[in-house]
Amino acid sequence: MGRTDEMENRVGAFNLSLILRQLLGAGTPREWKNRAARVVAEVCLGKVCAVAAREVSRFARNSREWQQLVEVCRVVDTVLIDQEMVYAPRLSNDRLLLGLKGSLNEYELDWLRQRSVEARREKARRGELIQAAPIGYIKTEDQRLEKDPDLRVQQAILLVFRKFAELGTVRQTLMWFLEHGLEVPTRTPRGEARWKRPVYRSMHRMLTSPIYGGAYTYGKTEQLVRYDGGKSRYLCRRKPREQWLALIPGVHEGYVSWEEFERIAGAIRENTQGEHHPGAVKNGQALLTRLLRCSRCGRKLTVRYTGSGYDVLRYSCIRGWLDNGEPRCIAFGRSWRKGIRKETQRNRIKATMTIVQT
Repeated sequence: MGRTDEMENRVGAFNLSLILRQLLGAGTPREWKNRAARVVAEVCLGKVCAVAAREVSRFARNSREWQQLVEVCRVVDTVLIDQEMVYAPRLSNDRLLLGLKGSLNEYELDWLRQRSVEARREKARRGELIQAAPIGYIKTEDQRLEKDPDLRVQQAILLVFRKFAELGTVRQTLMWFLEHGLEVPTRTPRGEARWKRPVYRSMHRMLTSPIYGGAYTYGKTEQLVRYDGGKSRYLCRRKPREQWLALIPGVHEGYVSWEEFERIAGAIRENTQGEHHPGAVKNGQALLTRLLRCSRCGRKLTVRYTGSGYDVLRYSCIRGWLDNGEPRCIAFGRSWRKGIRKETQRNRIKATMTIVQT
């Protein structure tokens, strides 16, 4: 019988409703939070007369939950047990000792977390941190990227870059693949290669990824926290290249040279219009821009101005056709100049009738 078991017997092991051994010692922060809430709930209901763990300071990943647990145990007279002693939160000395242990343990965990993150960043700066291999590559045992031995995968990726060099735009490259009924390889969450119909997003990601140019990259995105209605939302934002943590060309064999990749990336940037304001309303006469959605597919309608004087306003659903090569859904419109003339004439008639009546 261990020392912890002896102390549990001292407080009456037969009357213990819940004994937690290392319950909060491992797991993700979300799992730990759920378990901590369960402990506090059980204590508040009076179902627990003792909470035991190999090391009671393991409950102190978060000061708020730790102090809440100690305070609840003080109110309902529940003791805390670890391998050293039995703590009675109603006693001021024990409560002081629990607070010091909780604070020291929280500082230790935060310090270990910072060291782990910094070690990870240093490994990434050296180009040695490889989390997962993109399609077309495999990760070796010595943490390097090598081309996929499947020749079909290699030829498909080379064909994507070859057709972009020939056609000049990502969308035209996508439309060529769709017209010829060709599929491209993708990577499943399990790391398996799967062939599927290409879409604009996957084609753009492949053509703009420096990995296919033989470069190692890390830190291209960052996670932001936004609070909306009292709830936290995690957003992922792409950072400019000068803010990346690591960009090391020539680390592994690429499908194109680094100079060719830079030329492709520059061509894609030149083809992009309004990159800094993707969702803003443009300088047009349409009043419902970015507000209408297609009744069939749910995508937002785009606005175009046609006619000899560019005065015919048309709302159309073409995102499915542009991105995935799907059939067009709906389109409708009218001449906004004619609408203004009719509205002006109507206002003039109303004003004239008002003058006559007076």
